[in-house]
Amino acid sequence: MKKNFGRIAAVIITLAAVFLLVNSAFVIRENQYGLVRQFGKIERVISEPGLYFKIPFIQEKGVVTKELLLYDIEKSDVITKDKKSMIVDSFVLWKVTDPKIFAQTLNTSSVNAEGRINVAVYNSIKNVISSMTQADIIAARGQELTNLIMGNLASINQYGIVISSVEIKLLDLPEDNKDAVFERMISERGNIAATYTAEGNSEAQVIRNTTDKETALLISEAEKEAEILKAEGEAQYMEIMADAYKDEMRADFYSFTRSLDAVRNAITGGNKTIILDKSSPITQIFY
Repeated sequence: MKKNFGRIAAVIITLAAVFLLVNSAFVIRENQYGLVRQFGKIERVISEPGLYFKIPFIQEKGVVTKELLLYDIEKSDVITKDKKSMIVDSFVLWKVTDPKIFAQTLNTSSVNAEGRINVAVYNSIKNVISSMTQADIIAARGQELTNLIMGNLASINQYGIVISSVEIKLLDLPEDNKDAVFERMISERGNIAATYTAEGNSEAQVIRNTTDKETALLISEAEKEAEILKAEGEAQYMEIMADAYKDEMRADFYSFTRSLDAVRNAITGGNKTIILDKSSPITQIFY
């Protein structure tokens, strides 16, 4: 009887030990923070993964994710500085950086965190867009606009969380006034293009006028030089001729050769016979 009682007691003690071990041991994974509460108060924050223990029935274990989380914000209407309505659709990347503050302020609830994020991001987007005209917003779309929105989100850190990025998926005009805005933008771009074209044509005309003027001056100078050279050539020709006819023998020789040239030029075709009058100057050279 005593032997059976001892066995039963050993089994009970073993089961109790296993029960206590199961209720005191817990595992924290690499993507988790661990929280140990005692009577609702946070006693320990565990940042490293591994096997840990707590006091069973007195202490409770909780976990908070370390992972980067995505929160998709619903589309919202915002008004620009020039009173134009725009639709913004965005999403947020966020994570917990201080699990103790996160647990104390938001009770480790992602839903509560997303509610705070939604308010903070919407207010930041509204403030940024309301301070800019529609044209400025379209020009800044992308990283510049994201940086402006991120600059107003420091207050969210009081909840033990941080917003890593706010990404704009859609920044568009309402359907009812989109066509009118597009037509106005096209008209404005057309006016700008016409201005550039007119300025280009004006500059081109100035260049053409300058080129024509320079060309006319070059031609005038060339013609002037040509006339000077021509006059100099004629003067040299006259000096040569005067020098040639100054000597009687040279004058007779030149007259003779010029007469022969005249005869040669007068003979054309197959008939090489020429009939001259006795009084012809050409006839006189053969006497």
